Formats: sequence, structure tokens, C-alpha cells
Amino acid sequence: MSVPGTPMSLVYLVRHAQASFGSHNYDQLSELGRQQARWLGEWFAAHDVRFRRVLAGTLVRQQDTAREILAATGGDAGAIETHGGLDEYQGEAIWAAHTRGGDPIAAQRADYKAYWRTFRDAMEAWSEDRLTGVPESWGEFGARVRDALQTATRDSTREDALLVVSSGGAIGRAIADIVGSPSKVAIEFNLQFRNTGFCELISGGGAMRMLSFNAIPHLMRPDRRKAITFA
Repeated sequence: MSVPGTPMSLVYLVRHAQASFGSHNYDQLSELGRQQARWLGEWFAAHDVRFRRVLAGTLVRQQDTAREILAATGGDAGAIETHGGLDEYQGEAIWAAHTRGGDPIAAQRADYKAYWRTFRDAMEAWSEDRLTGVPESWGEFGARVRDALQTATRDSTREDALLVVSSGGAIGRAIADIVGSPSKVAIEFNLQFRNTGFCELISGGGAMRMLSFNAIPHLMRPDRRKAITFA
């Protein structure tokens, strides 16, 4: 809970645009993904949202989403700060640890629904520290995401709008922590987060509060409904 009277900034925590799910290089935006990000940037510009700070993870899909948003707002892409704490967990490694060496790409192509059922099980096992040989623990993942958000809001003031571009898993973990929900809820948040969906967070007094979750106002019109994606 924040302290009354303390400066509060507004954080727009954005999931990256559509990447290349099912390919051997997921970490690149599709053409639709680039358009999603430009539409979001246009929405920010239309609502006179100007960012004092822009922070993105190191992944290509996160960096390119931030660039496309800024290009549409007329902002400077060179102003993007990078923080590895916003990177997504390594899903392929978690899948492999859970399935004892299974190939996630082959599984996606063979049976899409079965893949996601297994992936959910893998995530639950990871969150309960039941997997070995993974790059980081569930606790370490949460700690780096929290550190990234603290970095984004450091020295911010009440008038500041901050853009933070990350991924569904990292955002799900952050939001679950903010609202005090268990790991299973973080996983559910992750799996329902839409590309270029964003959460509005108020930061102040050493705490954060959530104002909105998974919002896509830039896509909520009849001619863009088919542009709503989850990967």
C-alpha cells in the first residue's frame, strides 16, 4: 500500500507484440506484431501520453516492440534503456526439464492443445521447485522482475509516465506479486496475456498498485479484432 501524499508515477507495463510462435526463432516480431505495436504507439500519442523513461528487456521482440511504439509516438528510440530482469523465463528449458528432453517445437506442431496442457504442468512444477537443471528458480525469476520495475520507477515523480516492455510470464509474475496472489495465479495471468496488452500501475511510496490489467484499447474496434493475438 502506498503512503498518502508521496509522489506517484504511472507505469504502462506492456507485453511485446506478436512474435513468431512455432518457428525455430520465436524471438522476432511478425509483421502483424509490428503493426500492433505501432497502433499502440498511436493510441498513446492520441491520448497525449509522453514517456519520461522507456525500459525494455534484452530480447529482440521486446526491444523492437518498444521501438515501434516510440516511432508511432514520435519518441526517440535511442532513449530505450535495457534491463535483463524484464526478459521472459526460458520456456524451452522448463519444458525440456519437465518432459526430460522433449522438443517443444515438435510438440507445438504435433498437437497445439496438448502442448499447452503440458506447458501449464511444467510451469506449475517449476513454480513449486520440482524441476532440476533449469536456468533459474521461480524465486530468482520473481526477484529479477521486481528489481527491473524498481529500476524503472527510480527517481520518478507524480507527473511521470513510464513505458516498460516485457513478456507475459514476467508481467504475470509481477502482477501476481503486486496483488498478493499465489504462483498458480501468476501462471494463469501469463497464459491469458494478449500481445501489446498493458497494465497500468501506480508507483509511489515504495509500493505499486494496479489500475488496469491486460488492456488493448488500440485493438478494440471491429476492423482490428483479428489482430488480437496471444503469442
